[in-house]
Amino acid sequence: MTDFLKTSLSRRTVLQAAAVGAAGVSPALRAVVHAAGSDAPEKKEVKIGFIPLTDCASVVMASSLGIDQKYGVKFVLSKEASWAGVRDKLVNGELDFAHVLYGLVYGVHLGIGGPKKDMAVLMTLNNNGQAITLSKKLAEKGAVDGAGLAKLMAGEKREYTFAQTFPTGTHAMWLYYWLATYGINPLKDAKVITVPPPQMVANMRVGNMDGFCVGEPWNHRAIMDGIGITAATTQDIWKDHPEKVLGTTGEFAKKYPNTARAVTAAIIEAGKWIDASLSNKMKMAETIADKSYVNTGVDAINQRILGRYQNGLTGGLGKTWDDPNHMKFYGDGAVTFPYLSDGMWFLTQHKRWGLLKDHPDYLTVAKQINQIDIYKQAATAAGAPVPKSEMRSHKLIDGAVWDGKDPKKYADSFKLKA
Repeated sequence: MTDFLKTSLSRRTVLQAAAVGAAGVSPALRAVVHAAGSDAPEKKEVKIGFIPLTDCASVVMASSLGIDQKYGVKFVLSKEASWAGVRDKLVNGELDFAHVLYGLVYGVHLGIGGPKKDMAVLMTLNNNGQAITLSKKLAEKGAVDGAGLAKLMAGEKREYTFAQTFPTGTHAMWLYYWLATYGINPLKDAKVITVPPPQMVANMRVGNMDGFCVGEPWNHRAIMDGIGITAATTQDIWKDHPEKVLGTTGEFAKKYPNTARAVTAAIIEAGKWIDASLSNKMKMAETIADKSYVNTGVDAINQRILGRYQNGLTGGLGKTWDDPNHMKFYGDGAVTFPYLSDGMWFLTQHKRWGLLKDHPDYLTVAKQINQIDIYKQAATAAGAPVPKSEMRSHKLIDGAVWDGKDPKKYADSFKLKA
């Protein structure tokens, strides 16, 4: 594939494009860019699925602000009811792309958690910004954090039920990792159920679960409604962790590479816009709170996207804090990069918890799924920097360091596993 615009634009025109970058391409230049034969998107209109969560924001804002059309495509957004529905519609072609759980894409590619189909991750949509909520009833008995929950579960024996949003997804893995850090085996010591994100709060209200892991705004909503407390944020588990991705099928990425690049570039630019200022974040909150998208009050969204957290407890245990590691859509530009090590981490946890029976070829699978070349071209078009390495290193809540270098050893190293 030729580099973006290389065959169709003079160097001078490319420099002009870079100069107007964040401000928006002029109509005249836009016409030149997208009349460019082989680099024009093969599909002018694309259907993109999303789940009502704060982290669908860069997809929604790319459409709302018209950034999509700047790159020669029109987003047709489709609000979905569950991650299983997103999976099925991606696989059967009803959706071209989706705001989707990182681990869901990897699970489908390997045939766990549903049908097997070659999948593609085009970019990371956000880092951080999920949480683990425990019911007010548990909190009143001292379960206000992981240690308190472990003590309560050891002393007051019964069946404890926790919810995640999809078996191979991010929330399941954060929940399992957090529970295991405090000596709770999620497969033996608890019952874990799957509940779509928008239904979490209602299910906790009627007593269907003791806790859940989900994306915002549903953790903050549980506090506002007086039924839950935030026991941990997912950035407590892994600072700057990967979360949602822009997913499509491998077949689509191969058949429509220019479309994939254009859609990715538009969403990168939308993420950049969101993170550029507080006023942009507030406008984003107002936009996505609408019933067409997340369908909740703006006040359920706009605090945590600014890093303003509270745990929902009262008295001496009540806590508010400013978290610099809140949800990010662009950050310094590295947020959106689809690191190979990020994808591989989910595979290590799938192996840890018995979703994968054998060790896969971790790096090969990540290279099959994460479309680094398309991302780099899209980042160049959107004026975003590209990290030097396709791997990154982090220390998680239990002190374990993940750097992608020896995934088999890492996956086997955990004391608590399937």
